[in-house]
Amino acid sequence: MEEKNLKISIAHLYPKLLNLYGDLGNIITLTKRCQWRGIEVEFEQINIGDSIKNHDLYFIGGGQDKQQEEVAQELFSNRAELIAQRDDGAVFLGICGGYQLFGHYYQPHDKDKLNGISLMDAYTVAGKKRFIGNVTVETDFLTPKTLVGFENHSGLTYLEGDTKPLGKVVVGNGNNSKDGFEGGRFKNVFGTYLHGSLLPKNPHFADYLISLALEKRYGEKIELTKLDDSIEVQTHNSLIGKTY
Repeated sequence: MEEKNLKISIAHLYPKLLNLYGDLGNIITLTKRCQWRGIEVEFEQINIGDSIKNHDLYFIGGGQDKQQEEVAQELFSNRAELIAQRDDGAVFLGICGGYQLFGHYYQPHDKDKLNGISLMDAYTVAGKKRFIGNVTVETDFLTPKTLVGFENHSGLTYLEGDTKPLGKVVVGNGNNSKDGFEGGRFKNVFGTYLHGSLLPKNPHFADYLISLALEKRYGEKIELTKLDDSIEVQTHNSLIGKTY
């Protein structure tokens, strides 16, 4: 199947509320890497009050507790639909606050628990220390294996059941600074604390997500054309092992 005949649909969930630290760059990266290959992109912003339609890939960014409170109730009202989309193979990427809402709940210090949508078996509680700095993660499902980014969070996330971490922390704190893991993944759902933004520095991960989304739409694995990522790879490599 030729790439010029392919199409992918991407939804950006609640960008007016959850879009910290350049998270929009992840949408730009996904869109451009498709368009450079001749893959048509259908894009939709979903804001409070909008209905959620079927898409191949859903992205949600990070935000402060106040913004998470506004989004959490809206997300929970669409929980059944989003779980159905997950089980149909849709791809999800959540950053920081969005990642926390992918789990069962987020418990702030002095406020009511925010219900998550249980796309993955995980939960988050507010910690006393804020983790800020560069992060390097070693994965077991990407080539190259490393992911790089920047964390800025006080939430402590714990994975359970069949949810696997994105990878092992080489530099930084990751999910909770104790178990040595960063992020979570279950089926085609991926969550991480890596801002900065994540995908421009990790084009191999962006392509992995695009490939999964295309497989969801067309029911077969599609090999993506190689792009000239020399600048992106140079940037990625310069950040491996870099401390804050």
